[in-house]
This record gives sequence, C-alpha cells and structure tokens, in this order.
Amino acid sequence: MHQLPPGYKLRRVNSSDFDAVIKTLQVLTTVGDVSQAKFDEILEYWEQTRITIKGNQVPAYNMFVITDDADRAVATGTVLIEKKIIHCGGLVGHIEDIAVSRDQQGKSLGRMMIEHLTTYAHDLGCYKVILDCSDENVGFYKRCGYLKAGVEMSHRL
Repeated sequence: MHQLPPGYKLRRVNSSDFDAVIKTLQVLTTVGDVSQAKFDEILEYWEQTRITIKGNQVPAYNMFVITDDADRAVATGTVLIEKKIIHCGGLVGHIEDIAVSRDQQGKSLGRMMIEHLTTYAHDLGCYKVILDCSDENVGFYKRCGYLKAGVEMSHRL
C-alpha cells in the first residue's frame, strides 16, 4: 500500500469540496453546469441511499477525495456497492470517476485512491470490484492489479 504525501488526507467528499471536485473531474470528462445546490443535492441523495450489509445500513454511493496540505480536493474516486441476485445475493463494487488534478499527477494519488476503494469494497464483503476505462488507461489499472475482463458496451441516450 502506498503512502500519501505529508499533509495529504483521504476522506469522504463533503459540500465544501465543490469547486475543487468539479475542477478535478474536468480532467476526466465533461462535467457540465453543476451548481453548488445540485452538488449538495447529489451528496444528500448518496447519503440517503443505503444498502444493508450484515444488518448494518451503509451508503451505496461512496465518493472519496484526497486533499492536499491546504485541504483542497486534488483526487477523486467513487465506489458504488451493488447487491446482486446472483452469487447468493453477493456484493459487487463499481469504481467510477477516478481523477487527479493536473498539478498533482505523478504522485501516485490515483493508485492510492484505487487501493483505498478496492480495500473499502473488500471490507464490505464484495466478491469483486469492476470498472470501465478508456484504452489509454488500461495500463494504469493493470498496474493497480486489475485485469481486462470483457468489453464495455454503451447506449447513449
């Protein structure tokens, strides 16, 4: 397991992370016009959407940030926990929205986020963790211990 740089922390996202999270996610994809109010609405929805695991209610949506020594979110990652019918009602973790601010790349923050999300899902009892990525990111995820498994399909609406 890699160590965060001195002064950096990994924690759950909160409302005060709005500006930095939006800026960081723009490294990954088009974010669109998301206001502070919309951001807060999404965080509230995530907090209220729970899944029961071994009698405990835990969030199904789990977005984390890595913050720098000024408490500015510089990396993001989310793991969604899905309860399946198959595998005796087993759990699957879905990793999404891995992004690192351009000025923070090269510090292994993306890898540390992947390690954290994978461990988090494992600790909840997930039997596997999956993710989709672009062809140019396959090497990064292989270095994080992920294997190519199938093909992603999409039907944009």
